[in-house]
Amino acid sequence: MLIENYKSAYLASLEAAERIATQISNAQEKNENFVLGLATGSTPINLYQELVRMHKREGLSFQNVHTFNLDEYCGLRKTHMESYYYFMYEHLFSHIDIPTKNIRIPNGMLQENDVHNYCLDYEFQISELGGIDLQILGIGSNGHIGFNEPNCDVESITRKTELSQSTRNDATPSFGRLSCVPTQAITMGMQTILNAKEIYFLAFGEAKKDIVETALTKEISIEVPASFLQTHNKCTAFLDQYTCIKN
Repeated sequence: MLIENYKSAYLASLEAAERIATQISNAQEKNENFVLGLATGSTPINLYQELVRMHKREGLSFQNVHTFNLDEYCGLRKTHMESYYYFMYEHLFSHIDIPTKNIRIPNGMLQENDVHNYCLDYEFQISELGGIDLQILGIGSNGHIGFNEPNCDVESITRKTELSQSTRNDATPSFGRLSCVPTQAITMGMQTILNAKEIYFLAFGEAKKDIVETALTKEISIEVPASFLQTHNKCTAFLDQYTCIKN
């Protein structure tokens, strides 16, 4: 893992966005698709805003980009302001030229008997495009990536999963009260994430300092799913003044 420390989350996000834009443009020059795995939450917002700026001001095109989102809450309609579908269109998709057919966000409103085949198809679509070229990740306060909670199966693929109490507690301010926070989600699995050809791991803010240090410098353990990023052969950590780690 390559660890890069920046003076601020904003500067780290600008650098990550610049590198993503370069990879998209390089793929365009070769007339190739670029498959991008996306995360939600406050961490990647500056990154998405910079990609939007580059599209509007510098002509960066997303016509060759295919996206797969990491996860989605179960039980939330696309129009719900806390759904990740809403988030992605609010912060990125509504502002760039990516073809709608190239956007893939897990469906959280599936009937129970449709979930298994849907998740297998999500994996199939990733495979059909040659795998994820670059996966964007954040980290939860308990070390989860996507919604792969502590003690999940490291060989898991896209599936429906239960959310931990700590994850639901963290989401409570956004939903107003705990009873409104979904208890389940559709998420890419650990294996799906680790199969990405390259990973950008973004972690900012004092609240993330301890879990980032544990994940990136301590023993690899399924109790901290993000620690398995240490095993990836092309993972870059973008850290700010609060989460920085000396190499």
